[in-house]
Amino acid sequence: VQLQASGGGLVQAGGSLRLSCAASGLTASNYIMGWFRQAPGKEREFVAAIARRGGNSYYADSVKGRFTISKDNARNTVYLQMNSLKPEDTAVYYCAADRFLIQSSYATANAYDYWGQGTEVTVSS
Repeated sequence: VQLQASGGGLVQAGGSLRLSCAASGLTASNYIMGWFRQAPGKEREFVAAIARRGGNSYYADSVKGRFTISKDNARNTVYLQMNSLKPEDTAVYYCAADRFLIQSSYATANAYDYWGQGTEVTVSS
């Protein structure tokens, strides 16, 4: 299984970015897919997750209303649309996948079996 995250970059506060995570070696419709982030000196934190068939999505309070997670099962790809970015969103963003998570574990990083390599997002003020 491989998860390839892309789309990070440098953006001004208030701007937007769309991250992509292309999965291979798995069928995305059978997996919970999540995004996490880790800022320098901080622990990895949950950002968003989406259910297997893409019907339900879940967000950290800090990004609710600004970020949208979506999934294209035909392309085996999950996206994170990030709008109204703030300097505190600066971090390395990681995508993750797991087949057997229950909803109460979606926000728990060590519950996921598979991880991508991360893509860096920097938001300037």
